[in-house]
Amino acid sequence: MQKNGPLALAFNALVITFMLAPLLVVCIVAFTPHNTLTLPTTEFSLRWFKAVFEHSDFVQSFWNSLWLALASATLATVLAVPAGIAITRYEFAGRGFLNGLFLSPLIIPHLVLGVALLRLFALLGGTGSFGWLVFAHALIVTPYTLRLVVAALVGFDRSAEYAALSLGASQATVFTRITLPMILPGVTGGWLLAFINSFDEVTMSIFVTSPSTVTLPVRMYMYATESIDPLMAAVSALMVALTACAMVILDRVYGLDRVLVGRK
Repeated sequence: MQKNGPLALAFNALVITFMLAPLLVVCIVAFTPHNTLTLPTTEFSLRWFKAVFEHSDFVQSFWNSLWLALASATLATVLAVPAGIAITRYEFAGRGFLNGLFLSPLIIPHLVLGVALLRLFALLGGTGSFGWLVFAHALIVTPYTLRLVVAALVGFDRSAEYAALSLGASQATVFTRITLPMILPGVTGGWLLAFINSFDEVTMSIFVTSPSTVTLPVRMYMYATESIDPLMAAVSALMVALTACAMVILDRVYGLDRVLVGRK
């Protein structure tokens, strides 16, 4: 294989720096002891991180986002596993339509989805309900789980399944003891990606949340419209750290190269 030359390496370094610089600046600003958004030069302080945990609205919004992400990622996985099996293993009318329907939230702007879901929930009387909010988030994160489940099922060696069936095992036993353990890395990776995207979702959530179900990204948006101080930087730094931890777990469990590049 050919190695990258100096020019390609320099270009890659510039791209990475361009992408990471804003995150690094925000994280550094979060440690400022001052009342304004300034880079700390002489001393660092955890003052604004302490302020985050003392701000009851942010704490409550964090728990809302956490439970919402857990519920929506789990619901998306429950939907994606049987859908992935059906799409990859069976030929039936509407197979392509079903696949496109599950993946359509990837191409529809979340602003449009938010307005449409707000109208739908109003008609159904579910505006402000946490259950409907879980449904909305599951809708937009299911494609991430489905793609990894499908990737795990493509090229799946079914000889072990056929052997178990020939020995009298039921379909349920084959699935729980053979199929699911073999595709578990894809399922787990899909669940983690769904969790990350649900936790960070803001555009659609603005339309479907209520005062009692405001998520952390929405709370940050609302706070930023009134004032911008180092408290926002501290919350952002905590979210970056949480997302980074989730990505590390995803890399350890499934492998980022398999998720983002598709390597076996």
